[in-house]
Amino acid sequence: MKAEFLSTFVDVVQAGSFSGAARKRAVTPSAVVRQIDTLEQDLGVALLIRSTRALTLTDAGEKLHERALRLLDDIADTHAEVAAFGGSVSGTLRIACSPTFGKRYLLPVAAALQAEHPDLRIELELTERLADPVQERLDLVIRMGVLPNSTLIGTRLAPMRRLLVASPSYLDRTGVPRSIDDLSGHRLLDKLHGADLLGWSDVLGTPAGEAGHGEVTFRSDDFEALRGAAEAGMGIAFLSTWVVGPAIRDAGCEPCCRASIAGTTILPAFICCAPCRAQAPRFRLSRRRLSLRSAIRPSGNRQSNPAFFRRYRQ
Repeated sequence: MKAEFLSTFVDVVQAGSFSGAARKRAVTPSAVVRQIDTLEQDLGVALLIRSTRALTLTDAGEKLHERALRLLDDIADTHAEVAAFGGSVSGTLRIACSPTFGKRYLLPVAAALQAEHPDLRIELELTERLADPVQERLDLVIRMGVLPNSTLIGTRLAPMRRLLVASPSYLDRTGVPRSIDDLSGHRLLDKLHGADLLGWSDVLGTPAGEAGHGEVTFRSDDFEALRGAAEAGMGIAFLSTWVVGPAIRDAGCEPCCRASIAGTTILPAFICCAPCRAQAPRFRLSRRRLSLRSAIRPSGNRQSNPAFFRRYRQ
């Protein structure tokens, strides 16, 4: 039973299809099917129930998937630990985080990390969903906000300050809201999918657009799109400084209602891993080197942007 075939099997389970696993592995679907067939023949049991609509794990497949996750992690860690005796770090560091955070903050740090350790490979999954580091064999995930009760081990990166922001052109047309009550007459921007993912309830007491609290006129599942909508004058957004900081710095957006939301808008950001990954050399290295604390501080301030508080004085 080859480790490569086990890895392919895990990818098939995670992708939910042979074609999805093939795309991830950059091979043809038929090559993936052949490896799974060989694995089943070697074990003498069926691992997957195949239909035209979906793949379903058999009892044997569930047991193999559970064991394969641990075995593949052990193989990767053994390789990295032995290589570390030569002073190098190798293997694959798998990270998942939101697209905006990954493109803006993780890519530069990953480039520096790889320049120092050329044998280190990095896989960065950009996703808005909460990736499961155990089931998806991820070394690290970046989580924003309070961590729910879980077995994940988290290291606090930095506080996130959330701001109500809008473009100067929008505020010219509608006036600057001085209090939360003033938001009832404004156009609001919100996250698509999920229940109040931006946390409007922390400010309004209800999700945006409910109980007379403004009108939601634009939704998106992408933070960059929400920032862009605010800069385009489409309404007021409630976004973290790591999303909207550059727009404030460049005067594309301005904060409003700061006094009204003070103390309700600060949340932590964490770098997390599963307990079984905490002592892996790649995780210890990356936790030490992913120096993101300064990166996600607010980018706008009075010195870098004199117009920062042009309309609003706290």
